[in-house]
Amino acid sequence: MVPSLLSCDFGNLRGEVERLEAAGAKALHLDVMDGHFVPNLSFGLPLVEAFRKMSRLPLDIHLMISNPGDYIDRYAAAGANGMTIHAEAVADPRPLLGRIRQLGVSAGLAINPATPVAAVGALLGECDMLLVMSVVPGFGGQPFDPTALDKLRWLRARVGTEVLLEVDGGVNEKTIGACAAAGAHLMVVGSGIVKQPDYKAAVETLTALARSHSGGSSS
Repeated sequence: MVPSLLSCDFGNLRGEVERLEAAGAKALHLDVMDGHFVPNLSFGLPLVEAFRKMSRLPLDIHLMISNPGDYIDRYAAAGANGMTIHAEAVADPRPLLGRIRQLGVSAGLAINPATPVAAVGALLGECDMLLVMSVVPGFGGQPFDPTALDKLRWLRARVGTEVLLEVDGGVNEKTIGACAAAGAHLMVVGSGIVKQPDYKAAVETLTALARSHSGGSSS
Protein backbone atom coordinates (compact mmCIF):
# COMPACT_ATOMS: atom_id res chain seq x y z
CA MET A 1 0.00 0.00 0.00
CA VAL A 2 1.47 3.35 -1.06
CA PRO A 3 -0.52 6.35 0.23
CA SER A 4 -0.71 9.29 -2.15
CA LEU A 5 -0.37 12.68 -0.51
CA LEU A 6 -2.15 14.58 -3.29
CA SER A 7 -5.40 14.69 -1.30
CA CYS A 8 -3.89 15.22 2.13
CA ASP A 9 -4.13 18.32 4.34
CA PHE A 10 -1.45 20.62 2.92
CA GLY A 11 -1.74 22.80 6.00
CA ASN A 12 -0.53 19.98 8.22
CA LEU A 13 1.92 17.95 6.15
CA ARG A 14 4.04 16.84 9.09
CA GLY A 15 0.97 15.64 10.91
CA GLU A 16 -0.21 13.76 7.84
CA VAL A 17 3.14 12.02 7.46
CA GLU A 18 3.16 11.04 11.13
CA ARG A 19 -0.36 9.61 10.86
CA LEU A 20 0.57 7.60 7.76
CA GLU A 21 3.72 6.25 9.42
CA ALA A 22 1.71 5.23 12.46
CA ALA A 23 -0.83 3.58 10.17
CA GLY A 24 1.86 1.30 8.73
CA ALA A 25 2.53 2.94 5.38
CA LYS A 26 5.58 1.41 3.66
CA ALA A 27 6.26 4.36 1.33
CA LEU A 28 4.87 7.75 0.30
CA HIS A 29 3.69 8.55 -3.23
CA LEU A 30 4.31 12.13 -4.36
CA ASP A 31 2.72 13.39 -7.59
CA VAL A 32 4.77 16.07 -9.34
CA MET A 33 2.63 18.02 -11.85
CA ASP A 34 3.76 20.88 -14.05
CA GLY A 35 0.50 22.35 -15.38
CA HIS A 36 1.60 21.35 -18.88
CA PHE A 37 1.80 17.58 -19.21
CA VAL A 38 -1.24 17.49 -16.93
CA PRO A 39 -3.62 20.42 -16.29
CA ASN A 40 -2.74 20.83 -12.63
CA LEU A 41 0.10 21.84 -10.34
CA SER A 42 1.27 19.98 -7.25
CA PHE A 43 4.47 18.99 -5.46
CA GLY A 44 7.78 20.40 -6.58
CA LEU A 45 11.37 20.08 -5.45
CA PRO A 46 11.03 22.07 -2.20
CA LEU A 47 8.18 19.84 -0.98
CA VAL A 48 10.00 16.64 -1.91
CA GLU A 49 12.99 17.91 0.06
CA ALA A 50 10.67 18.71 2.98
CA PHE A 51 9.11 15.25 2.93
CA ARG A 52 12.58 13.72 2.90
CA LYS A 53 13.38 15.58 6.11
CA MET A 54 10.06 14.57 7.70
CA SER A 55 10.24 10.85 7.05
CA ARG A 56 12.56 7.91 6.50
CA LEU A 57 9.94 6.13 4.40
CA PRO A 58 10.83 5.58 0.74
CA LEU A 59 9.62 8.41 -1.49
CA ASP A 60 7.90 7.22 -4.67
CA ILE A 61 8.13 10.24 -7.00
CA HIS A 62 5.71 10.28 -9.94
CA LEU A 63 6.87 12.83 -12.52
CA MET A 64 3.82 13.95 -14.48
CA ILE A 65 5.84 16.57 -16.33
CA SER A 66 6.73 17.32 -19.93
CA ASN A 67 10.52 17.43 -19.70
CA PRO A 68 11.49 14.89 -17.05
CA GLY A 69 15.08 14.71 -18.26
CA ASP A 70 15.62 18.27 -17.07
CA TYR A 71 14.73 17.36 -13.50
CA ILE A 72 15.82 13.78 -12.84
CA ASP A 73 19.12 14.70 -11.20
CA ARG A 74 17.48 17.29 -8.96
CA TYR A 75 14.73 14.98 -7.73
CA ALA A 76 17.29 12.29 -7.02
CA ALA A 77 19.27 14.79 -4.97
CA ALA A 78 16.07 15.87 -3.20
CA GLY A 79 15.65 12.38 -1.81
CA ALA A 80 13.69 10.26 -4.27
CA ASN A 81 13.97 6.50 -3.74
CA GLY A 82 11.90 5.70 -6.81
CA MET A 83 11.20 7.92 -9.79
CA THR A 84 8.59 7.29 -12.48
CA ILE A 85 8.42 9.08 -15.82
CA HIS A 86 5.62 8.88 -18.38
CA ALA A 87 6.02 7.05 -21.65
CA GLU A 88 3.92 9.80 -23.26
CA ALA A 89 6.25 12.58 -22.10
CA VAL A 90 9.33 11.70 -24.16
CA ALA A 91 10.06 10.20 -27.57
CA ASP A 92 12.39 7.56 -26.11
CA PRO A 93 12.25 6.85 -22.36
CA ARG A 94 15.19 4.43 -22.47
CA PRO A 95 18.03 6.93 -21.83
CA LEU A 96 16.14 8.57 -18.98
CA LEU A 97 15.37 5.24 -17.32
CA GLY A 98 19.06 4.42 -17.53
CA ARG A 99 19.98 7.78 -16.04
CA ILE A 100 17.61 7.26 -13.10
CA ARG A 101 19.24 3.91 -12.38
CA GLN A 102 22.70 5.44 -12.60
CA LEU A 103 21.68 7.85 -9.85
CA GLY A 104 20.88 4.90 -7.59
CA VAL A 105 17.13 5.43 -7.83
CA SER A 106 14.53 2.84 -8.83
CA ALA A 107 13.36 3.59 -12.39
CA GLY A 108 9.66 3.49 -13.21
CA LEU A 109 7.69 3.97 -16.41
CA ALA A 110 4.03 5.01 -16.40
CA ILE A 111 1.36 4.72 -19.07
CA ASN A 112 -1.91 6.63 -19.29
CA PRO A 113 -5.28 4.93 -19.85
CA ALA A 114 -5.27 5.81 -23.56
CA THR A 115 -1.79 4.36 -24.18
CA PRO A 116 -1.72 0.74 -25.38
CA VAL A 117 0.34 -1.37 -23.03
CA ALA A 118 2.15 -2.95 -25.98
CA ALA A 119 3.69 0.48 -26.65
CA VAL A 120 6.11 -0.12 -23.76
CA GLY A 121 6.76 -3.79 -24.51
CA ALA A 122 10.30 -3.15 -25.72
CA LEU A 123 11.12 -1.24 -22.52
CA LEU A 124 10.17 -3.84 -19.93
CA GLY A 125 13.79 -4.77 -19.30
CA GLU A 126 14.75 -1.14 -18.70
CA CYS A 127 12.39 -0.64 -15.76
CA ASP A 128 12.37 -1.52 -12.10
CA MET A 129 8.67 -0.68 -11.97
CA LEU A 130 5.77 -0.19 -14.39
CA LEU A 131 2.95 2.10 -13.35
CA VAL A 132 -0.46 1.59 -14.92
CA MET A 133 -2.66 4.67 -14.59
CA SER A 134 -6.27 3.76 -13.91
CA VAL A 135 -7.42 7.38 -14.26
CA VAL A 136 -6.41 10.24 -16.55
CA PRO A 137 -3.57 11.86 -14.58
CA GLY A 138 -3.94 15.32 -13.14
CA PHE A 139 -6.61 15.22 -10.45
CA GLY A 140 -7.48 13.01 -7.51
CA GLY A 141 -10.86 11.47 -6.82
CA GLN A 142 -11.57 10.11 -10.30
CA PRO A 143 -13.34 6.77 -10.87
CA PHE A 144 -11.30 3.67 -11.64
CA ASP A 145 -10.88 2.74 -15.34
CA PRO A 146 -11.12 -1.07 -15.58
CA THR A 147 -8.97 -1.18 -18.73
CA ALA A 148 -6.05 -0.97 -16.28
CA LEU A 149 -6.76 -4.54 -15.23
CA ASP A 150 -6.16 -5.90 -18.73
CA LYS A 151 -2.88 -3.98 -18.87
CA LEU A 152 -1.77 -5.38 -15.53
CA ARG A 153 -2.52 -8.92 -16.67
CA TRP A 154 -0.62 -8.32 -19.93
CA LEU A 155 2.40 -7.05 -18.02
CA ARG A 156 2.33 -9.76 -15.37
CA ALA A 157 2.59 -12.37 -18.12
CA ARG A 158 5.71 -10.70 -19.53
CA VAL A 159 7.82 -9.29 -16.71
CA GLY A 160 9.95 -11.16 -14.22
CA THR A 161 9.49 -11.09 -10.49
CA GLU A 162 12.15 -8.39 -10.18
CA VAL A 163 9.90 -5.83 -11.93
CA LEU A 164 7.16 -4.32 -9.77
CA LEU A 165 3.72 -3.48 -11.13
CA GLU A 166 2.00 -0.45 -9.66
CA VAL A 167 -1.52 0.90 -10.24
CA ASP A 168 -2.65 4.45 -9.52
CA GLY A 169 -6.07 6.06 -9.64
CA GLY A 170 -9.43 5.24 -8.11
CA VAL A 171 -7.98 2.45 -5.96
CA ASN A 172 -10.21 1.84 -2.95
CA GLU A 173 -12.01 -0.95 -1.10
CA LYS A 174 -14.14 -1.72 -4.16
CA THR A 175 -11.29 -1.92 -6.70
CA ILE A 176 -8.16 -2.99 -4.84
CA GLY A 177 -8.96 -6.70 -4.92
CA ALA A 178 -9.29 -6.72 -8.70
CA CYS A 179 -5.97 -4.85 -9.00
CA ALA A 180 -4.20 -7.42 -6.85
CA ALA A 181 -5.77 -10.31 -8.75
CA ALA A 182 -4.64 -8.75 -12.04
CA GLY A 183 -1.03 -8.69 -10.88
CA ALA A 184 -0.39 -5.35 -9.16
CA HIS A 185 2.24 -5.45 -6.43
CA LEU A 186 1.86 -1.82 -5.32
CA MET A 187 -1.40 0.09 -5.04
CA VAL A 188 -1.36 3.89 -4.83
CA VAL A 189 -4.28 5.00 -2.66
CA GLY A 190 -5.25 8.62 -2.05
CA SER A 191 -8.70 9.44 -0.71
CA GLY A 192 -9.21 5.80 0.27
CA ILE A 193 -6.77 6.53 3.11
CA VAL A 194 -6.28 10.26 3.69
CA LYS A 195 -9.99 11.09 3.48
CA GLN A 196 -10.84 8.41 6.04
CA PRO A 197 -11.16 9.19 9.76
CA ASP A 198 -8.86 6.33 10.81
CA TYR A 199 -5.77 5.94 8.61
CA LYS A 200 -4.59 2.77 10.36
CA ALA A 201 -7.94 1.04 9.93
CA ALA A 202 -8.07 2.07 6.27
CA VAL A 203 -4.55 0.77 5.57
CA GLU A 204 -5.24 -2.51 7.34
CA THR A 205 -8.54 -3.06 5.51
CA LEU A 206 -7.06 -2.28 2.09
CA THR A 207 -3.98 -4.42 2.72
CA ALA A 208 -6.10 -7.38 3.79
CA LEU A 209 -8.30 -7.05 0.69
CA ALA A 210 -5.27 -6.91 -1.59
CA ARG A 211 -3.59 -9.90 0.02
CA SER A 212 -6.75 -11.99 -0.08
CA HIS A 213 -6.82 -11.63 -3.88
CA SER A 214 -3.10 -11.95 -4.55
CA GLY A 215 -1.93 -14.74 -2.31
CA GLY A 216 -0.25 -12.31 0.09
CA SER A 217 2.31 -10.57 -2.17
CA SER A 218 0.65 -7.21 -2.81
CA SER A 219 1.01 -4.10 -0.68
